[in-house]
Amino acid sequence: MTAQPRPTSRQRWLIPVLVVVISLTVGVGLLARDLYLRPEAAPTEPVVSASPSPVAPDAQPGSPAVEVTPDVVAHPQYQSVRQVLQGYFDSINDRDYAKWTSVVTRERAKTKTAVEWKKDYQSTRDGSILVHRVEPGAPGTLRVLVAFTSTQDVDDAPVYLPEGCIRWRLVLPLRLESGSWRVDTTEGGTNPEHERC
Repeated sequence: MTAQPRPTSRQRWLIPVLVVVISLTVGVGLLARDLYLRPEAAPTEPVVSASPSPVAPDAQPGSPAVEVTPDVVAHPQYQSVRQVLQGYFDSINDRDYAKWTSVVTRERAKTKTAVEWKKDYQSTRDGSILVHRVEPGAPGTLRVLVAFTSTQDVDDAPVYLPEGCIRWRLVLPLRLESGSWRVDTTEGGTNPEHERC
């Protein structure tokens, strides 16, 4: 009786083929990820300050750059908050209604027509902007404590403080809308802190 060779097992060649196919798939996937991954924009260095820098009276309102406290830098949304507030104050300083509507909620944008908005801010310049705190509000909202200085013609100043230079301290509500943070409407009856420069 002679020994007959065993029939070749399908499993012997199937396992190495599967290992090669899976390895190639993983390799191609990693290569595609590296090729198509868009580089993230490098975050800008925050301007961190514990308090606003003193500004000479003739240099008011100060720098238009939004600065933040160390407490704010530690907040996970600080970069988004700083960017939306920078856009908000830039729109006022540049008299750019279209830009303003891009950084406020639809609800807030409905409160002012372009003509009303331009009249309200026709001589306003904002600066010495410092974000002191960012806190969560209701789901999808943040409350941002911000201080800034505004200069304006006395005729354009609020009727309750007709001054050419005012220091403000207020809470701005932010709402997540269409995937980005935007400045929301303030609750009726809110009274921001303000004083003459």
